Amino acid sequence: MSTQNALLTILVEKIKNDTLVLPTLPAVALKVRKAADDPDINLQGMGEVIAQDPSLSARMIKISNSAYMGRSVKVTSVSQAVTRIGLRQIKNIATALAMEQLFVSKNELVGQYMKNEWAKTIDVVANAMATLQLYIARTKKRDMSIDTMALTALVHSIGVLPILTEAERHVEVFASPGFLDDAIDKLSHRIGGSIMRDWEFGDEFVVVAERWQDLSYIPDKLTYIDFVRVGAALAGQVDNQKDAILNLAIQRGVVEDINVLMSDEFADMRSAAKQVFA
Repeated sequence: MSTQNALLTILVEKIKNDTLVLPTLPAVALKVRKAADDPDINLQGMGEVIAQDPSLSARMIKISNSAYMGRSVKVTSVSQAVTRIGLRQIKNIATALAMEQLFVSKNELVGQYMKNEWAKTIDVVANAMATLQLYIARTKKRDMSIDTMALTALVHSIGVLPILTEAERHVEVFASPGFLDDAIDKLSHRIGGSIMRDWEFGDEFVVVAERWQDLSYIPDKLTYIDFVRVGAALAGQVDNQKDAILNLAIQRGVVEDINVLMSDEFADMRSAAKQVFA
């Protein structure tokens, strides 16, 4: 057995034995999610939680003033930003913004993988959000929300993180492009589902993390996974499945015509969504 296959086997065993170290959500995201789940929380209380983190506060104000929110009057305080965004969206947006903190490494190779993974993920997020916006505008259906779409797309490849973290811990054997590419391809989806369960996210997030690349899985009705797949196809994450994904998107009514995904309107929506995480 090659060293690469041996290391892959070790990772598989860690997954089976539940000993693979999974990433934890940044503290600020945990605080916001806990506060959002409190039935007695109000806008003022949520503003106070967010205000404890200067970086998150600044990002929330930026989002509330962005094209993503579609408002022209600028806000200048956390309380105003929270009021504009609303309690329903704050939980997912705060989690999404905090996730960038996970994609860092002191090792040069692993750090580059982290940086590339985050950049690819943001492309998927922006594409998926813009696709959903076009869908809502065309169908007037609002059973899926843009903020949940953003978070779902952000965690679609979260299973890559423990693999890269493992590589950082054992640089001398794990940190090689050949091993990392193979491990990510074979194990990241399974690990992603484990992370979503560990973070106590809903089934929708688990399914996306585990099965977004598995085109044999087709839910009865449109869900976030349909839009994540389109986002990934447009971002070049699945070149070997791009045509199949886009054809499936037409069949399922995600879009009526693929050309709409090449339009100026889509490009503007995609750019606005991407600015949320810039």
